[in-house]
Amino acid sequence: MKKIWFLSFIVLFASCNNAGKTAQETSDKTTSDSVLTTDVNIKDKTFEDLFREITPEQIPESIFKLVGKDNTVITSGTATHFNSMVASDGGVGLLMGKPVTFCGLRASRYTLEIILKEKTYTMTYFEEKYRDQYMIFGQKSGRDSNKMKESTLTPVETPSGKISYKEAKLIIECTLAQTLTVDPEECYSEKNKNFFTEAYKEVGAYHKIVFGDITNVWIKK
Repeated sequence: MKKIWFLSFIVLFASCNNAGKTAQETSDKTTSDSVLTTDVNIKDKTFEDLFREITPEQIPESIFKLVGKDNTVITSGTATHFNSMVASDGGVGLLMGKPVTFCGLRASRYTLEIILKEKTYTMTYFEEKYRDQYMIFGQKSGRDSNKMKESTLTPVETPSGKISYKEAKLIIECTLAQTLTVDPEECYSEKNKNFFTEAYKEVGAYHKIVFGDITNVWIKK
């Protein structure tokens, strides 16, 4: 008889015109200059300068937006060797009475390989203006490419030595709790079953559902 986990979850956890210029032109330039100045300042700041710690219950945005629209950047490894990927499903909730994150990852993911080795990872979320830079992490594998150096985002170590990015608006740090291998025969939605079956054809292995105990949460100051 299979053990049934009870997961209580939240599915998957925004003057005056210058002479000779329109108000819109002035606004656009001010915004652009502000973003540029902010980014330069960010790269010179420490983790403690940029972030403050909150509890999982204080996460300010809807997980439907954070995961479904903003996308999750999952990172695992050390300062000398780490890899990031982009995920568009998952969530936060409770497992065994503890706050957790969960997500479904293809078994071939290089980031998953590192998570299974290190047993820790971060889930990072960004403002829309950084989309082009963090989506690079989802366009190729870090196993056989140098994709981590193609982004202008600034890696940073959390106080416990995990890796995230200075440009983040939210960082959730996790310790690997458990993984489950998807079994299509236990998928009662035909859409889900077809998705996992087709994914299996590509990599020869089924998705892993990854659960992580939330150890720390930080938001931008």
